[in-house]
Amino acid sequence: MSERLYYHDSFLYEFDAKLVEITSVDSRPALILDRTAFYPTCGGQVFDTGWLGAGGRSESERLPVVEVTEDDDGRILHFVTERPPFGPGTPVHGLIEKERRRDHMQQHSGQHVLSAAFVRLFDIRTVSFHMGGESSSIDLDTKNLTPEQLRDAETLANDIVLENRRVDIRFVTQEEAQALGLRKIPSVEHGKLRLIDIHNFDLTGCGGTHVASTGQIGCILLRKLERVRQGSRVEFVCGQRALATARRDYAALVESAALCSAHLWDLPQQVRRLQDDARMARKANELLVGELADLWAARLVGEQPPQNGTIVIVRLFPDRDLGFIKLLAQKLTRQTPGVVALLGTTREPPSLVFAQSAGQPFDMGALMKEVLSRLGGRGGGSKEMAQGGPERFEELENVLLEVAARLREQPPRTPAG
Repeated sequence: MSERLYYHDSFLYEFDAKLVEITSVDSRPALILDRTAFYPTCGGQVFDTGWLGAGGRSESERLPVVEVTEDDDGRILHFVTERPPFGPGTPVHGLIEKERRRDHMQQHSGQHVLSAAFVRLFDIRTVSFHMGGESSSIDLDTKNLTPEQLRDAETLANDIVLENRRVDIRFVTQEEAQALGLRKIPSVEHGKLRLIDIHNFDLTGCGGTHVASTGQIGCILLRKLERVRQGSRVEFVCGQRALATARRDYAALVESAALCSAHLWDLPQQVRRLQDDARMARKANELLVGELADLWAARLVGEQPPQNGTIVIVRLFPDRDLGFIKLLAQKLTRQTPGVVALLGTTREPPSLVFAQSAGQPFDMGALMKEVLSRLGGRGGGSKEMAQGGPERFEELENVLLEVAARLREQPPRTPAG
């Protein structure tokens, strides 16, 4: 098992070690060292990246460390981009990517402060923690978290940041931990437990990297609340992430306000007004489309005389969408008896709708499959209505006219009884 240097000093960015073993996982080379400052993915915190090199510290001799994990035996695997030219026993020098490590310390320490704030204010426990590339989140053991509670927890967390409280690392036995009133005791024990102690505010077991004082966390900004199966999920960002997120949010709001010709603070009211306008426009458009479909239905029925008791209508529209031809097919077949409608649109994506009035003897689903077997594409439906999308539409009109001619030639049905 490798000695974990980050346990004692989260600000250790360079270290010397010895290569113990070279292994591979899924054909990816990984190095195992006798000691390391690289943090492996664990406990909600993601891994460090950086470089490992033998002997000298020149950049040309370094191998990029692209992922760090821990196996079931407690060994830390440093995945590198290629197998190293040196073997076990070689002294190596490690270099941690500072910005990534500092960011992770801010997010993880901020999570401790935030989780403790929810416990102190509302006795709501954190079930799990996840650190993402842009934001982090905690899942809380409640389904009834309110916006007011969010604001109160955020305020308290930032008060603790401003007070710049000391953050200490302590090691205790399992028995000692039971008597300390920890917010969380790790379920797996590896020797002594490592505790993160935020002075007079939070004490919990944790193996992650942390700041030395709460002021180094920077601002803690809560971003979103959503309900999940475990309870409530709170998304947040800390430190430099909070600054970058606030800048991006502000830029988006300013641009949106300019597009709406509104002041930044009036943007929600303006968006509601635009939504109302859009709903009214959508209803007006639906009314106009319905009236247009009525006109087309009357025109098409009037232009096509019945043959053998059936009016077979064929029409391709170059500028109408699938929604319109479906509506037109319904109006043709529901308002007039004895109608078969073979309609299509060549507007992307090309579509077909076949429909017939109640009581007609044909099978629209079978007709659709027949046409698509000739033109390619997929589709289907019932005896009364079918829908499909042809792959080739250059011959579409000729194919539909051929089918229509065949339908018109069928003899009329003999009335029952």
